[in-house]
Amino acid sequence: MIPRYARSEMTAIWSPETKFRIWFEIEAHAADALAELGVIPQEAARAIWDKGRDATFDVARIDAIEREVKHDVIAFLTHLAEIVGPEARFVHQGMTSSDVLDTCLSVQLKRAVDILIADVDLLLAALKTRAFEHRMTPTIGRSHGIHAEPTTFGVKLAGFYAEFARARSRLVAARGEIATCAISGAIGSFANIDPRVEEHVAAELGLTVEPVSTQVIPRDRHAAYFAALGVVASSLERLATEIRHLQRTEVLEAEEFFSAGQKGSSAMPHKRNPVLTENVTGLARMVRGYVVPALENVALWHERDISHSSVERYIGPDATITLDFALHRMAGVVEKLIVYPARMRENLDRTQGLVHSQRVLLALTQKGVGREDSYSMVQRNAMRAWNGEGALLDLLKADADVSKALSAKELEALFDLDYHFKHVDTIFARVFGAPD
Repeated sequence: MIPRYARSEMTAIWSPETKFRIWFEIEAHAADALAELGVIPQEAARAIWDKGRDATFDVARIDAIEREVKHDVIAFLTHLAEIVGPEARFVHQGMTSSDVLDTCLSVQLKRAVDILIADVDLLLAALKTRAFEHRMTPTIGRSHGIHAEPTTFGVKLAGFYAEFARARSRLVAARGEIATCAISGAIGSFANIDPRVEEHVAAELGLTVEPVSTQVIPRDRHAAYFAALGVVASSLERLATEIRHLQRTEVLEAEEFFSAGQKGSSAMPHKRNPVLTENVTGLARMVRGYVVPALENVALWHERDISHSSVERYIGPDATITLDFALHRMAGVVEKLIVYPARMRENLDRTQGLVHSQRVLLALTQKGVGREDSYSMVQRNAMRAWNGEGALLDLLKADADVSKALSAKELEALFDLDYHFKHVDTIFARVFGAPD
């Protein structure tokens, strides 16, 4: 993570102060449960809370202890003992380090995905607003980057809205996948700690219990979580790429907002570059890059090893912080996107009617002409239109084979642009629901 691509709410989740606060809460909640079961004195559990609840954990002190003991959880427990005093001997009863580390990571990832879901909601709201604004704005649909058939810019945006609605569902599923708690002791057998302690800690932290933790929470959960983030990042890149293409000088159907005083190039004063969507494209690549290490973390040795640990210290903060920034940035891009309907219509018309070729093909078949012959008749005129020999409608009218099957009036009717928009409301109803 670098500050340039980080927002404070998300970075706070991954700060040492937040981590140590969660570690304390795990230990203190466990102490409450242990006291309730009669394993430790009630007054000890109260003392842990009373002295630790408002304590400021000294990160530098914990780091100094860790440099000596070479163990992060032991370093924290040593510092906690300095704060709590003699009752600290009842902290961490029957627990192992992974109980603290894995449960804390679950809390952090759960909090992080809540922010990501809120980010997607912002993007969805922007996409919906702009989709309805341009519900009937004609534009050209492209396949292979080449003009295909007419659509509307609103339909384009509705498609992205549907995609990010799926993204939201994936993040909600990832939240459920990751929000588990493991307080099961060495190798996960509960030999030295009662499963009821785990149930209590899970309830207090808003988690569910891990059915079988094998000392660590199984990493297939984390793999699914980061894979979901990777898919969302890919959807972001698709939207960013669309906007970047639309902003190309030769196209210029839409462009990023360019603020007063903004400069696009150190050398060329005229430049207005799609820097925000290019940035999102790069950030999406980074988020996807964290998926493979998460997948490789699944195969740990026996009941546990720590080959996953160093990986997760990177990818936990970096993937969530990066995706948070990218989602928030894209919501702003869509909200402020400058759209040029006149340019869209100009581009739509520039191929002189070629976009209506399929309608002519189908009409010829309805008149009894074989499909292959129909295709050949339309294509030969389309190729002439491509070569600048005239508008497709005029060329078709002058073609004896075509005019034998279709009258001039029938041909003209096939070039009605509105024909392509007759199901826009159906598409919008599928995406956004029936209008009130």
